[in-house]
Amino acid sequence: MAQTVVLNVGMSCEGCVGAVKRVLTKMEGVDSFDVDLKEQKVTVKGNVQPEAVLQTVSKTGKKTAFWEAPTNAAAPQEVAAPEATSPPAAGKGPAAAAV
Repeated sequence: MAQTVVLNVGMSCEGCVGAVKRVLTKMEGVDSFDVDLKEQKVTVKGNVQPEAVLQTVSKTGKKTAFWEAPTNAAAPQEVAAPEATSPPAAGKGPAAAAV
């Protein structure tokens, strides 16, 4: 059954891209693939098992993991309380002692 496998691969140069392309070209069941250096993303299409693709690309020595879908950007995130970042009130703190 044909499927698409997307990986996050730590590539820093065109040499890394070449290494990934070499192992994917030799892998059985691969119909096509795209290697995006800027995005650190490798997309493989074909009659392949995701774990086998991960292991094959890992043989290049590059840090390899399954591409994770972005988390919900609208999810609330903790923000430091404003009091923690505001300057001391006038007349208090070390600055007032120096006057």
